[in-house]
Amino acid sequence: MATGSSSNAGVPGSTGPAGRRLGELRASDFADHVGPESILILPVGAVEQHGPHLPFNTDLVIADACARSVMAAAGDELDLWLLEPLAYSKSNEHVATPGTVWLGPQTMLAVLDDIGRSVATTSARKLAFLNGHGGNSSLLNVACRELRLNHGLETFLLHPSLPPDQGGTADGGMDEGDLARGEMGMGIHAGFAETSIMLHLRPDLVAMDRAEANVPAHLAANDHVRFGGAVTFGWLASDFGPSGVIGDPTRANAETGARLFKNSVEHLIDALAEIARFRYSQP
Repeated sequence: MATGSSSNAGVPGSTGPAGRRLGELRASDFADHVGPESILILPVGAVEQHGPHLPFNTDLVIADACARSVMAAAGDELDLWLLEPLAYSKSNEHVATPGTVWLGPQTMLAVLDDIGRSVATTSARKLAFLNGHGGNSSLLNVACRELRLNHGLETFLLHPSLPPDQGGTADGGMDEGDLARGEMGMGIHAGFAETSIMLHLRPDLVAMDRAEANVPAHLAANDHVRFGGAVTFGWLASDFGPSGVIGDPTRANAETGARLFKNSVEHLIDALAEIARFRYSQP
């Protein structure tokens, strides 16, 4: 695969059709490249506050970087094609901070339906959302079902790593010792893992001298009503304090970020390989 330079450290870039970016194909070449076995990937990010130390586009940077790295490593083998990322999504839990730009849930579902309707005009049948913002997950699950019903697409939802408030771990399933465990499973936003990954990908956008911990430790004592517990609850970032952080970014580091990012990419490639083989009924 031909590769080119990238503005994001640690992430391989690519140019031209060999980079498997759908937007770089010409209409006259489309049918020669995209077929029934192709998997179209839509990175979904967010533009929302990430505390005083991370940029608004953190979720977009991570989702797009993961998608491009997956494409570079396995695009040819799995017949993957990358759609341009969706930057704006459902981020109204961060509405208290100016600079956050969000779509309402009805608007986002309508946008996703339009995208799915467009994809359905191609011969590709599989559409995978690669979601970098945990606040989108419930809505994207609804969209997956609706796109299946309305347009006959096979739809899938992936994350770089499953968010802690949805049953994942703050360290992405890796053993990072006390660094991630210090968040007691409550590190869901702008905390240790997210900050470490950004230190790996875009250290120029991180202000570690402004990083501050804000862990809602009292929730960790709950058996049910907690992040990752059996009982979910509606929340706004401002419910946990003015910083917007829910976690502890103060011990984040680029070395851990590199390991977490590599683990995410490997996990995504494995999941996409299974998506390529997936059939609703027994062959």
